Amino acid sequence: MYKTIIMKNLIILSLCIAFVLCFTNFQSGQHISNTFMAGAARVSITPATPIHMSGYDARKEVSKGVHDELFASAIVFSSGAEKAALVSLDLVGISDEFSTKTLKKIEQETGIKPENVMLCPTHTHGGPVNLTYGEKSTPEIENYVAGLPDKIVSAVKQALQKMVPAKIGAGKGTCSMNINRRARFADGSIWLGRNPDGACDHDVAVVRVDDENDKPLAIFVNWPCHGTVNGQENYYITGDWPGATARFIEKQMGQHIIVPVTAGASGDINPIYGPNDSFQDIDAIGMLLGEEVVRVAKEIKTYPGTVNAIQLSFMAKGKLPGTSRFPNEKPEPGPDREIRLSVLKIGGILFSGISGEAMTEIGMEVKKGSPYSNTIVITHCNGSSGYLCTDAAYPLGGYEVMVTEAMPGTEKLIVSNLLDMIRTLP
Repeated sequence: MYKTIIMKNLIILSLCIAFVLCFTNFQSGQHISNTFMAGAARVSITPATPIHMSGYDARKEVSKGVHDELFASAIVFSSGAEKAALVSLDLVGISDEFSTKTLKKIEQETGIKPENVMLCPTHTHGGPVNLTYGEKSTPEIENYVAGLPDKIVSAVKQALQKMVPAKIGAGKGTCSMNINRRARFADGSIWLGRNPDGACDHDVAVVRVDDENDKPLAIFVNWPCHGTVNGQENYYITGDWPGATARFIEKQMGQHIIVPVTAGASGDINPIYGPNDSFQDIDAIGMLLGEEVVRVAKEIKTYPGTVNAIQLSFMAKGKLPGTSRFPNEKPEPGPDREIRLSVLKIGGILFSGISGEAMTEIGMEVKKGSPYSNTIVITHCNGSSGYLCTDAAYPLGGYEVMVTEAMPGTEKLIVSNLLDMIRTLP
């Protein structure tokens, strides 16, 4: 009888302690689960009114309509106390100022640290002006840009609300619908064209995120290519090939799946179709790339993971934009250029971000030097540093060399810093 009373009292005491701990954690918002979890969501960022479009200076009129919606697509991960977010944006880019403001807003409203977030524009040239490249503003543009942070935060918050125990895995495919665009012209210059002999990374990186029952929640896609199937003749809002790819995958794998698409290192890489105003060409690349993504995604095995992240910014020696595309032009010094680097490690998958339009060879160097076989290079990430060229490109000239604001030597700084960051993570 005496032992029974003691056992009952101990049980009651244990329940009381557990209740107090749970209540305290609930009140403080610090309840922590060590289970790997993930959630995904997307929010439309399509302009509600006609607006000037970004990507081509020759387009002077506002958009005539919307061909396909633009989205902020988010995947949120957590393990223990660490949370992280990957967000693709159907935009041409985001400025450093916009990135900083939005990352702070995400932290304020979700608690996810800025260094654990990667904002990744797809670099579509069929989206609205959002003041990334010093464009002239209008009331419509100002209203659109002012509302973007809230929509991006909403995507992250919705992804958080949908978090469930999860697993993650990666695979790699190939799509040859991209080509080096630094072509030699008869006048001796290098300009925008098609150079089949030039370097071109055809890798398609695919990441699948499942719930604990192997049901896909999200499929992340990365491919090195400009979003320039649509050209200056097109006046309809479009996500270009990234949007078409996402739609194709959703149709094949299920409309409930979130498909963030990102641009790999493609400062000197264009699609083999375009630029033009043919949406058939956009859909063709979306289909061909999408078919490869679906094939790879179905073969991926997923496992629980952990979350680790690190960010770094450095100042590269600055260069003034030039006016000549010819070889052996002497670069003129300008203000130093900030470059932001991000690394997010989820399980054994390495997402590395560069805040600019890095040439394809730079991305290939990072992947080759990384100790992780599943290393993904994402450009236009968390800011805009403009074109980032290889040292070998400067004496050759060309559009990218002409307009870059960074001096030779920047390539080595990007690669060495990213690889050091990758090796730092546990």
